[in-house]
Amino acid sequence: MNSQLSIHRVSHEIKRRKLQVLRVTDLTPRMRRITLHGPELAGFVSLGTDDHVKLLFATTAEEQAALETFTPGPKASDGPRPAMRDYTPRRYDPETGELDIDFVLHGDGPAATWAAQAAPGQFLHIAGPRGSMIVPDMFDSYLLIGDETALPAIGRRLEGLPANRRACVVVEIEDAAERQPLPSEAQVEVIWVLRSEGNLLDVTRNLTLPQSSLYAWVAMESALSRKVRRVLLDELKLDEAAVKAAGYWRLDDSDEE
Repeated sequence: MNSQLSIHRVSHEIKRRKLQVLRVTDLTPRMRRITLHGPELAGFVSLGTDDHVKLLFATTAEEQAALETFTPGPKASDGPRPAMRDYTPRRYDPETGELDIDFVLHGDGPAATWAAQAAPGQFLHIAGPRGSMIVPDMFDSYLLIGDETALPAIGRRLEGLPANRRACVVVEIEDAAERQPLPSEAQVEVIWVLRSEGNLLDVTRNLTLPQSSLYAWVAMESALSRKVRRVLLDELKLDEAAVKAAGYWRLDDSDEE
């Protein structure tokens, strides 16, 4: 099958970039968008809506010095290693030279701690994306399930859908204040599940899915993501080839990917 008409992966050269904070925008009380720019952003590539870049955070003077030369990957040098976290590029505009990354301000971890104090003029090192999973627009409908950490990828997918597509979006959030606009030309139904009031697995079980061709994408806490995937395959009988489930984080706060 022609790769342009099938789900396939494209690899990219891993490049480390030192970027500067241009803007800080609070989307919701717990979601902050940080816009980065700088000459090293030239040539940045992100082809998949759920791509991720490595964000590098130094906690010691040795790690800070290593940032200037460190690049993640199989050929990474030994020695001090900065903390690394995976984040989805929310928007990249090659004309303006801007890259948006959205952070959940959950209060713990190197990324959330940095984002909570980020201000224009500060610097952030990133690397990647290492590759892109390309999902061509060959499905009639899309089912997108996640928590706050999945919203950047969900937003990118919805923005790329044409008007003749349908999408059902299920997002688990902390409270009603965390709802955010998800613009799309497609016909979109969004179900917001408040963490204290609803059960994501039960909501998934009770979905009425279209009989047309469907692609399902799931991203959230690792153990819960696996459970949602089993519901989709075992109970809703979706085609395993058209279901992707990812663990974006784990309860022990380690970086899943």
